[in-house]
Amino acid sequence: MPDLTKQMKEEIRRRRTFAIISHPDAGKTTLTEKFLLYGGAINQAGSVKGKATAKHAVSDWMEIEKERGISVTSSVLQFEYDGYCINILDTPGHQDFSEDTYRTLMAADSAVMVIDASKGVEAQTRKLFKVCTMRHIPIFTFINKMDREAMDTFELLDDIENELGIATCPVNWPIGSGKSFKGVYDRAKREVELFSDTKKGTTQGAVKKVKIDDPEITWLIDENQRQQLEEEIELQDGAGAAFDQELVSRGELSPVFFGSALTNFGVETFLQHFLAMTSSPLPRKADKGEVDPMEEPDFSAFVFKIQANMNKAHRDRIAFMRICSGKFEAGMEVSHIQGGKKVRLSQPQQMMASERKIIENAYAGDIIGVFDPGIFSIGDTLTASSEKFAFEGIPTFAPEHFARVRQVDTMKRKQFIKGISQIAQEGAIQIFQEYNTGMEEIIVGVVGVLQFDVLKYRLENEYKVEIRLDPLPYEYIRWIENEEIDLDRLSGTSDMKKIRDLKDRPLLLFVNEWSIRMTEERNEGLVLAEFGRS
Repeated sequence: MPDLTKQMKEEIRRRRTFAIISHPDAGKTTLTEKFLLYGGAINQAGSVKGKATAKHAVSDWMEIEKERGISVTSSVLQFEYDGYCINILDTPGHQDFSEDTYRTLMAADSAVMVIDASKGVEAQTRKLFKVCTMRHIPIFTFINKMDREAMDTFELLDDIENELGIATCPVNWPIGSGKSFKGVYDRAKREVELFSDTKKGTTQGAVKKVKIDDPEITWLIDENQRQQLEEEIELQDGAGAAFDQELVSRGELSPVFFGSALTNFGVETFLQHFLAMTSSPLPRKADKGEVDPMEEPDFSAFVFKIQANMNKAHRDRIAFMRICSGKFEAGMEVSHIQGGKKVRLSQPQQMMASERKIIENAYAGDIIGVFDPGIFSIGDTLTASSEKFAFEGIPTFAPEHFARVRQVDTMKRKQFIKGISQIAQEGAIQIFQEYNTGMEEIIVGVVGVLQFDVLKYRLENEYKVEIRLDPLPYEYIRWIENEEIDLDRLSGTSDMKKIRDLKDRPLLLFVNEWSIRMTEERNEGLVLAEFGRS
């Protein structure tokens, strides 16, 4: 077995792979764009909403995203900064795109949670946070939009602690908010960082750093602000949690930073602290035990996302994979564990929104997209190791909305089946069949209702198929864990529906939650699960 070379170890050590999560409109895509600005990946940041400039956000590529100004799919962006090679997974914040977001978190080693300073923790953040705690990944908090009127700083910290159940430790502290937002105070260095105008955030701007006890401070910030800052810091030092790297690494303490992504205030200082506090790629669970990138020299990866039709000129399918160990080389042959055969990974790409670059090699921690001829599924393992092993599967999250789907033009049956199957393989929707019927009756399940709009839009635009959606009353879905189950003999409730998924696994749909318990009671030994394994 070959050993890890010094160069490979160094490449893996300098990698950081994280996801950015937030509620819609908290400014997540703007923050991502500003990281790229500081990393030199883009020269000018364009306003996401297209107000200050006519540009669309760098990480949004689908037509529907440009039309609505929202991030629908999860983008993967890579850039270099200060010797680090950074992979950002920019997840959709919209509440209706959470299934893709959940899965993206499986490919990250840490998460940056963006919170709107005027709103605090919002519903969607809570949902995403649950997935982070399920995986015990470190969570860093960036409280954004300090250039607008904000909630009281202590209230914001209490909100995070009460709503999410995680202790917080502010690394810096804001000086004012709204029009009087001057900058931040670095608690460890005991210095004030004051920000200059950044031309609506299109340039990096300069930062002036002054020690808190320097006499110069008196004419840089007014007396009231200085006094308030000193009082708040004294309070925080006395009552707040101390910084503890071990607790941060275990996902039990969240370092908190303040700033404004729109104006670039506090973005670079956040990036610098964050890179120092996060770790290089972490080990991954597999059926043979943990696969540690610092010990396993052979290439291995798992597929966490599949995207079709990223390029209108080429009807293509890209499988996004997270490299867990070793070095990837273009055109290499690997074992596709679930497919049971060797495959050559061709056209390896890294993304900058709709721009792609073909890459020659990549290392553990990197996210790459490879051409998928239709053989990969979410959760699949690929490895160059002679030892065949599979990474832990990715949970299938329970849809909450269901509809029956029919195509308007019956002559377009072939395109309809192809389109709906491809979109389902990407994981944007889940499709089911009525028990004992074929593909003529299709039931679609989604995590959020806006996904139905995306399905309709994509079938019409990419596959030229018009569909009709009839909403169904079901709200709960359960996977049947028992291997040997006779669906015909299953005794359920009147509001229960028997269905099967694409892998022919039996599932049950319910209108009411109490029906689930009743069905379990009526069928001795029946085991129902809320998550399915891909």
